[in-house]
Amino acid sequence: MDCNEGKMTGEKRPDLEEEGIEVPYDRIAPETLRNMIEEFVTREWADLSDSGHTLDDKVGQVMRQLRERKVKVVFDFRSETGNIVVCR
Repeated sequence: MDCNEGKMTGEKRPDLEEEGIEVPYDRIAPETLRNMIEEFVTREWADLSDSGHTLDDKVGQVMRQLRERKVKVVFDFRSETGNIVVCR
């Protein structure tokens, strides 16, 4: 699904072996979204811990990317987990 479409549809990405649905970030409870983003940045940016950026800085960057539709939240049916992925 293109990030600019603004609707929820199932998508299958064989290259990522994910089958899921986009979840509009503004429909996720703020605390849940923050926890999801914190988990994402600590997992994906673990090697940047000495970069001088705080966790709040990294969370802010991801929030900006969500608002700018550069990334999106996808719920994966197979793993039953949510993840943040780059829009294509």
